[in-house]
Amino acid sequence: MPQFVRQVPEGDNRERLVCPSCGHIAYENPNIVVGSVVVEAGRVLLCRRAIEPRRGYWTLPAGFLEMGETVEEGARREAQEEAQAHIALDGVLAIYSISRIGQVQLIFRARFDGPPAFAAGPESEAVALFAWDDIPWDAIAFPTVRWSLRAWHVAGAGRLGPPAGNPPEDPRGTTRWPADPDAPKGCP
Repeated sequence: MPQFVRQVPEGDNRERLVCPSCGHIAYENPNIVVGSVVVEAGRVLLCRRAIEPRRGYWTLPAGFLEMGETVEEGARREAQEEAQAHIALDGVLAIYSISRIGQVQLIFRARFDGPPAFAAGPESEAVALFAWDDIPWDAIAFPTVRWSLRAWHVAGAGRLGPPAGNPPEDPRGTTRWPADPDAPKGCP
């Protein structure tokens, strides 16, 4: 396997990983994260993370989109994996650009597909439904979880309008989340 070098290829304007032998360019592109704000009777489903980063903090059922699946399939899979929940998607609630870590996050508003049923999956320590006033705001794992919860609260239960986006104070997703004091140096 050849060693790639960083350089600006001819006709390009950005550094890329380039094979010095054959000129092949290994493009690095953002990852897509899909997830859902799952709502039941005005309460939202949150999962307490059993894995790093941000183990022990609360998040939405969400994760990386896999090859070969649609964004809808990925969001449903993540709810099943993390919360053992079967969900139906109501539409796109928010799209966030997190340029600092090369992610695009697509968040759906969802509901249980049938009677509400959930349990902690392998990546979750606990799963629970929270009313707005009971959300553990001081223990939210990531900024986009907070942004998504606010977008859900503003949208209400009616028809969804255009998806929410990054807040004005962080339009490119470059602000670091307050670090976990127990995290190793260099971790978000």
